[in-house]
Amino acid sequence: MAILLPSSPSQHKKMTQGERRLAARLITKLEDDYVCWYDVPIGSKQLQPDFIVLHPTRGILVLEVKDWKIDTIKSMTKATAEIFTDVGLKHVANPLEQARGYAMAITNLLEADPFLVQLEGKHKGNLLFPWGFGAALPNITRKQFDVAGLDVVIPSDKVICSDEMQESVDAEGFQKRLWGMFNYNFGTHLSLSNIDRIKWHLYPELRVSQGTLFEVPAKQSPNTLIAETLPDIIKVMDFEQEKYARNLGTGHRMIHGVAGSGKTMILAFRCMQLVQAAYSKPVLVLCFNKTLAAKLTTMLRARGAGDNVHIRHFHGWCSDMCNLYQLDLQKADGEKTYEQQVAAVIRGAESGRVPREQYAGILIDEGHDFAPEWLKLLVQMLDSNTDSLLLVYDDVQSIYKQRKPESWASVGINVKGRSKIFKINYRNTAEALKLAFDFVSPYIDDSKATEDIPLVHPEAGLRHGGAPMMKRFASFHWEMKHVGTWLGAAHKRGVPLKRTAILCRTNDQVNRIVKSLCDNGIAASVSAAGEGDAVQVLTMHSSKGLEFDCVAIPDLGALPLPKVTEAEDARLLYVAMTRATNELLLTHHSDGVFTRDLAQRLAAN
Repeated sequence: MAILLPSSPSQHKKMTQGERRLAARLITKLEDDYVCWYDVPIGSKQLQPDFIVLHPTRGILVLEVKDWKIDTIKSMTKATAEIFTDVGLKHVANPLEQARGYAMAITNLLEADPFLVQLEGKHKGNLLFPWGFGAALPNITRKQFDVAGLDVVIPSDKVICSDEMQESVDAEGFQKRLWGMFNYNFGTHLSLSNIDRIKWHLYPELRVSQGTLFEVPAKQSPNTLIAETLPDIIKVMDFEQEKYARNLGTGHRMIHGVAGSGKTMILAFRCMQLVQAAYSKPVLVLCFNKTLAAKLTTMLRARGAGDNVHIRHFHGWCSDMCNLYQLDLQKADGEKTYEQQVAAVIRGAESGRVPREQYAGILIDEGHDFAPEWLKLLVQMLDSNTDSLLLVYDDVQSIYKQRKPESWASVGINVKGRSKIFKINYRNTAEALKLAFDFVSPYIDDSKATEDIPLVHPEAGLRHGGAPMMKRFASFHWEMKHVGTWLGAAHKRGVPLKRTAILCRTNDQVNRIVKSLCDNGIAASVSAAGEGDAVQVLTMHSSKGLEFDCVAIPDLGALPLPKVTEAEDARLLYVAMTRATNELLLTHHSDGVFTRDLAQRLAAN
């Protein structure tokens, strides 16, 4: 059964009956390795062919569908058609000419990529794979087509008729009819990387910038050749992520996903869907910590999110509400200002001083860091007409000791039957992921999992790399000497310093490390949102939700801290270790329960 994106025919309100019939046949008559896109804009020009069909060996086929009956057509040429409509005669494009135009736009786009064309031989410069185009006429039989002489303006092998797309049609015959539409059939088997490159060009919204999810793509001159700016290795959503992202409808939705499963990428995709819907009310994007909020701002602004998207960390948003609506704070012993602000906004919403239904959509990243009363408050801020809420969650990464909701319904979130679990880790190497999750597993109590809040265990990472390194030194000074040398070597290999990070448990460690790096001539920044090429030195808490090519975690012997439970710091260390996309370095100059555990696990592997 083929994959149809965005969704199944029954969910498409805008599909015509003919398009619905063809979509059903594509799904049921094609094998699992076929992917079909329906009415999804392509490239920067946002052209919208009815269907694009992709197969690793067959190539790309563009199909244009017309629900015309034989008596709808008054006349037709190779370029245009004159048809009867409810409002009189209308001149439109010949559907085959439409399909050809879309197919040419696609080939021109893909042929600019040297990785997708023949590099030698008589077909040099042409695509590596076959491509074709055709028309579908779901309400005209083959006999009617022939009797009307339509084969003069649409070649017989370039059309599929109603009797050739019935539910009873033979799958082999259906496929043969489609692939007879190709101009040529030479080419190569498309690898997964080839298919990713095709998606990268056709659907820019699926792109993950090279190196890191949050990297801002370089601005290009209109005269710049694509081949000069394309990365050698590209990242896009896989089909499972794309299918879920494109199928997100109205209502409340939840993603339970392991670290590195692409949750934030889907959240960004959803945000841009809401932007394109052009609601009169703004969209609110929230997370817990300031660093991630700054990175989300950078990422979404680079993707075209304008002023109608408000991106904040939760306590910053509460501060904004307090200032905007002049809310009074009620001081309580031991309560910090940001806690008073949260309470003030909750009271303001209950009293009506803070208006409800302010936002067309609310997207919450790292939702496991949000207390139940915060979630209940935010649901009230959602416009009941759009009712678009997306909550991203991973209880294993819960590091702020927040209480869990008794149920999602108890805080006004309706996600029964609307949640999705992502278990595959795309960020980390298999070796780093295994070490990190094996380490944290003894501190995870699966018995506390519920149907509403499952504890999701990651599947093995899809990429392999070198094993994480762990080294012991005589002092913190020598630790930092080695870390500096390690980062310098990565930089010489072409890794920008801003894609490297040193993650620490305390702010005191951050200050000591920044000084040490500066003393050794290495640029360092304590803000992941900072400009310039510098090593990011962050606390483990601040690193949550981020990712870097190379991550060093020094002074491991200090963990767990004296006033913190092993389980708390184990989860925190798991979060820190899973920030590394390629290389992970662990160092220490004193021994502790964590260093002994990790050393044993590394030795066993």
